Amino acid sequence: MLKLLIAVLPISIFLRGHQRKIEQKKAMDNSKQADIAHILGIDNGAGKSKKKWFIIGFLIILLIITGLFIKGAEKSGAIHYLTKPVYRGDLTIKVSATGTLVPTNEIQVGSELSGIIRTVEVDYNDRVKPGQVMARLDNSRLKAEVMRSQAALASAKAGLLSAQSNLWEKQRKFSRMEHAYEKSHHKIPSLDAMDAAKAALENARAGELSAKAVIMESEATLKANMTDLSKTIIYSPINGIVLTRNVEPGQTVAASFQAPVLFTLAEDLTRMELDVNVDEADIGQVHPGQDTVFTVDAYPDRTFHGKILKIHYSSNTTDGVVTYETVIGVKNTDLALLPGMTASSDITVKKLKNVLLISNAALRFTPQKNKKSSSNVSFLKKLLPRHHSRALKRKIKITGANGLKLVWIQRKGSLVPIGITIGATNGDVTEVTGGKLKPGMRLITNTEL
Repeated sequence: MLKLLIAVLPISIFLRGHQRKIEQKKAMDNSKQADIAHILGIDNGAGKSKKKWFIIGFLIILLIITGLFIKGAEKSGAIHYLTKPVYRGDLTIKVSATGTLVPTNEIQVGSELSGIIRTVEVDYNDRVKPGQVMARLDNSRLKAEVMRSQAALASAKAGLLSAQSNLWEKQRKFSRMEHAYEKSHHKIPSLDAMDAAKAALENARAGELSAKAVIMESEATLKANMTDLSKTIIYSPINGIVLTRNVEPGQTVAASFQAPVLFTLAEDLTRMELDVNVDEADIGQVHPGQDTVFTVDAYPDRTFHGKILKIHYSSNTTDGVVTYETVIGVKNTDLALLPGMTASSDITVKKLKNVLLISNAALRFTPQKNKKSSSNVSFLKKLLPRHHSRALKRKIKITGANGLKLVWIQRKGSLVPIGITIGATNGDVTEVTGGKLKPGMRLITNTEL
């Protein structure tokens, strides 16, 4: 109201000044006319009538201007509400997660032996078959070890022959002595000689067993050296593709505590896995068999499809965020997807058909957060917003009981709350499971001055 008076005051001052000038001019004219009238005997009542009507016209104009200013002020403070309709439609709930593409079966090929790489016979992206030679180590030392083992085995076999010959000799000697002892009626040879012959026979038998054991040991040593010699050739264990190659000819390989990785093979790139990390808040909705769509940066305009295979029970914690690794099976028949690519996936956890939907902005709208003025609220109520606010809060408390969510509509210039129950949401719209909403009703989502 003070702004209106300030706006009207300059106009009033201007009109009053202008009125005074007119009155002064008219006073001079009236003075002249009065002299003439006095001379002529004419009454000056007509001049007073004109002055009266001028004052009345001035007041009418002042009232019109004041009314226009008040109306304009009311319109400038009015709130216009933005609304969105209630409608029926399909709702798809998705869970977003990111991860990395990996081969279904990835094998690391290493070397159990230390040595110098003599040749490397495969390269990146080469297809290999089981038993195909991939690399060779220098085997000169192992060849010498094999030859030494072969010589030791030959010596052991010769020792066995000597031991067997000695055993045969001792057996014949003890047999003759035993025969003579029987013929002489236990007189010749003496018992001491018989005992010595028997002991020599047993020693010969032990010598044969020892020679056989030496042969077995030599054979085992030879076999071990032969195995080490065979390991100087690195073979492909599967039918696949070479993903990485970590060695070059002339490089020294040191296999002290663990086998160094020389190559990494992927068994079949036409079937891959996408390992994604699902947030703990969403993992309860994710189950094996659900459909998934994902994109990679290499093909921003292309969408790939997959299915969830399994969910790992063990959790991963990064910067306080708990996630669970989820494995998604992916078909890669055209080999467009490569191992190591980062993918952004959307897992479809729920599909709803022909349900009642509302905008999430309608659920966030509350009148308390807006100005208390309205285009349909009287000037007196604007001056007393406290009573309006209390009545509105009482209405909200009553209507929003029993866990109902409140949405607002505008009816006959007033805000009317409606209590509803809600279901699933995709972040933009929410399913309405109970309440008195009908398709086509427009819910208030925000205000616009």
